[in-house]
Amino acid sequence: MDRNRELLERLWPMDGQLALSAEAEHELRAEDYVLEMPQSGERIVGRDKMRAMQQEYPNPPSIEVQRITGAGDHFVLVGRSDYGGDIYYVANIVEFKDGRIARETRIYGSPFDPPEWRSKYAE
Repeated sequence: MDRNRELLERLWPMDGQLALSAEAEHELRAEDYVLEMPQSGERIVGRDKMRAMQQEYPNPPSIEVQRITGAGDHFVLVGRSDYGGDIYYVANIVEFKDGRIARETRIYGSPFDPPEWRSKYAE
């Protein structure tokens, strides 16, 4: 199996339980790690800042990983995050450099009811 995929599966296992601590995750990130979240406009630069943010996070969500795709240095993780009843779906674009996570772009969306006209196309 691809080493980078194995790393992702350690971080975000398919059983929905986060496996690593902020400290352990810190070791898997590049020094110049960047996290971008377009919806909020946040950009966290540096693995030390990411670890500090994780350590201060008041109520981390539970995460259900639904799919991981990709190979080499580029992956996309699709999942469902539950923030105490507030549900968000996330697409996380993950880029590796030298065997460490160098960049993540996390895109969040809340669920919605589809329009009636599309029901004939959906399963």
